[in-house]
Amino acid sequence: MKPRTLKDFWLRLASALGIGVAFIGSIVFIGPLGLAAVVAVVAVAAAAEFYAILRRERRLPNELFGLAAVAAMPFAASWYGTYGLTAVVSLLVIASLLWHITFKQVRATDTAVTVFGAVYVGFTLAHLVLIRELDAGTELALATVASVWANDTFAYLIGSTIGKHRMAPHISPKKSWEGFLAGTLFTTAVWASVYFIADTGLSLGWLIMVGLAASIAAVVGDLAESRLKREAQVKDSSAWLPGHGGFLDRFDSMVLVSIVTYYMLVFAGAL
Repeated sequence: MKPRTLKDFWLRLASALGIGVAFIGSIVFIGPLGLAAVVAVVAVAAAAEFYAILRRERRLPNELFGLAAVAAMPFAASWYGTYGLTAVVSLLVIASLLWHITFKQVRATDTAVTVFGAVYVGFTLAHLVLIRELDAGTELALATVASVWANDTFAYLIGSTIGKHRMAPHISPKKSWEGFLAGTLFTTAVWASVYFIADTGLSLGWLIMVGLAASIAAVVGDLAESRLKREAQVKDSSAWLPGHGGFLDRFDSMVLVSIVTYYMLVFAGAL
């Protein structure tokens, strides 16, 4: 590995570990409400970055409505489950439409970006709180976080060292099929290990399927955010996290993994 690549790797690892401590600590020692607080902070920061990127595209989202909804979603999920999430999204849609009607300078794209930004980041990440509320929720939430960390780490490590076959060069030139396979292998391994270390009531086959689905979701989330930045001609969503850029850069995989994993687990019978 090249010296610069190695330095980037350690910076990414240090940032990931710091964030991991916050998530793991809240999942294990505090519970759903503590996790909701951590998710709210991360989601608000990521959503703020999303809105800032879209402003470069001459969109004018209502950050007040959007960020307020994002902050509320994890707590609504903790207190009222999916009903709480639906209620927050409904209020956001109603408020955004009233804003659109009241101010003639507001365009349909501004209203759409306001709602989409909150759903894209806040609604999806709030599903990690819902996972924590499931039976064996502590173990399942930990596995979700660990699987994303494993995917990001090993996809980057293998892709930057031996990756030769580019996956989507027009969107993310550094992403390779070798990195994708490595990320998939270790993500699936994390979920398979849950069968042996926790009593979740789920079969090994289902847990492997969860791992495969999470791997695909992680890549789609990563590529979607890369496409977003490429359209706006920005390298990173911000510079808040060393080695990663911004919160949206760091959690672009988690946003889809959280919601995909939740429904895979629900379909598997983890209620």
